[in-house]
Amino acid sequence: MINRVTAFAPASMGNVGVGFDLLGAALAPIDGYQLGDKVSVELASVGSPPLQLEVKGEWASALPGAPEQNIVWQCAEAFLAAGLEQGWLKRAPALKLVLYKQLPVGSGLGSSAASVVAALYALNALFDEPLRPQALLMLMGELEGRISGAVHYDNVAPSYLGGLQLMVSDNGQAECRALPVFSDWYWLVAYSGVSLSTAKMRALLPEAFPLKDVLAYGRNLSAFIHASHQGDEPLALAKMRDVIAEPYRADAIPGFVDARAGLTELGVPVCGISGSGPTLFAVCQSLEQAQAGLEYLNQNYLQSSQGFAHICRLDERGCRLEVC
Repeated sequence: MINRVTAFAPASMGNVGVGFDLLGAALAPIDGYQLGDKVSVELASVGSPPLQLEVKGEWASALPGAPEQNIVWQCAEAFLAAGLEQGWLKRAPALKLVLYKQLPVGSGLGSSAASVVAALYALNALFDEPLRPQALLMLMGELEGRISGAVHYDNVAPSYLGGLQLMVSDNGQAECRALPVFSDWYWLVAYSGVSLSTAKMRALLPEAFPLKDVLAYGRNLSAFIHASHQGDEPLALAKMRDVIAEPYRADAIPGFVDARAGLTELGVPVCGISGSGPTLFAVCQSLEQAQAGLEYLNQNYLQSSQGFAHICRLDERGCRLEVC
C-alpha cells in the first residue's frame, strides 16, 4: 500500500437548469485554472493521533474551526468505519489529511461535494480501492447530504465521474449515466462573491408544485436527453429551462435577474442558476460569444473582490490523483 495520495475533484453544476436534482456537470476552465478542491491523505507515524486535519487555501477561513466539524474529517471517520464493519480493515490506522479549499463555500459550484469526493477518492486509493465505484458514490452522496440538507447526487456524481451525469436511480442506489455533450459549447460560470446557504435556498422551494410545472419539467428533461443523444443542438438549447427551482430562487440571488437579461441581449441562448446559486451559468455557442459574456459578467455581476468568472468546457475526467 502506498503511503500518501492527493486527489483533485472538479467543481460542478447541479441541476444544469433543466434537471433539478437529476443532472449535473463537471467544470474545467479553458485557461487551465484548477477550479476544484484537493485532499491529501497519508499514513501517520506510530503514536500519532488517530486523525489529523489541516486546512489550507483561499477559502479555508470559511470552514468550521473544529476539525471534527469539517466534512473531510467526517469522510475519514465514515470510510474507516465502513472498513472495520466490512472487514477489509482489521484496525483503523492513524491518518493525516490536508484539505486544499479552492472553492468558495455556498457558491453553487459543488463546494462541499468537491471536498467529499476528493477526500473519499483519496482514501479509497490509499487503501487499494476496497470500495467499488457505486458504493463509493453512495458514500459520497451520504456525506455531502450532511452539508446540503438532503442526499442528492447531481454534484458528487459529475465531480467524481466527470462529464454530464444523469441520475437514474430512485431506490436508494446511486446509479447514473453519462450523457453525450455538445463539443462546441462553452460553459460560462460566474460566482458573484456572495455566499448562499444551500439548505436555505432549498427551503425557498414549495413542498408541492403545480401540475403544469411538473409536466413541463418532465417534458423539458426528456426532450433534452433525447436531443443530447441525437446531437440536436437547437432542441437541447430550447429545452434547457428551469421551471422547478429558478422561479422561486431568482429574486433571492442578488443581480441574477439583471445579469440573465444582459446575457440574453448579447445573444447567449441559455442562462440559469448553478446549483442553488449564487453562481450563474450560461451556455455559449462560440468562444467569441463566451468572451463577450465573460466581460459583461466581470463588469456587472461580480459583487466583491472574491467573485470570479470563467469560460469552461465540461471536465470529462472527473476526480483524479495528482502526482505528489
